Amino acid sequence: MNDMTIFQAILRYFGGEIIDFSDCEVDLSGLTQFQREVLEEVRKIPYGETITYQELASRVGRNGAARAVGSAVAKNPYPIIIPCHRVVASSGIGGFCGETCGEKVELKRKMLEMEANCKRK
Repeated sequence: MNDMTIFQAILRYFGGEIIDFSDCEVDLSGLTQFQREVLEEVRKIPYGETITYQELASRVGRNGAARAVGSAVAKNPYPIIIPCHRVVASSGIGGFCGETCGEKVELKRKMLEMEANCKRK
């Protein structure tokens, strides 16, 4: 996808359309190998589904490293395209874009609700 197509896809996503961003090329070269592994695994989380940070840690072969995985997810340079909002804490919603409360976390909550509602249709 080119930049304009990605922009249009993001608008359609927020309009409630189920969009698959998996074909979007992303540049993760500025991240560590571990961060890249975590974010590549995040890309596999299907629309409308969530996993916990602990489950994500397990998927990348790092059982017990939920906090390290959370730190890697917080470095995501492409929120929505790499759907880090689908990773939640075992005790609640967790953070979003490096914040654990506030407007960004509220946006995460709204995106998860929107995806759950669209998937039910």
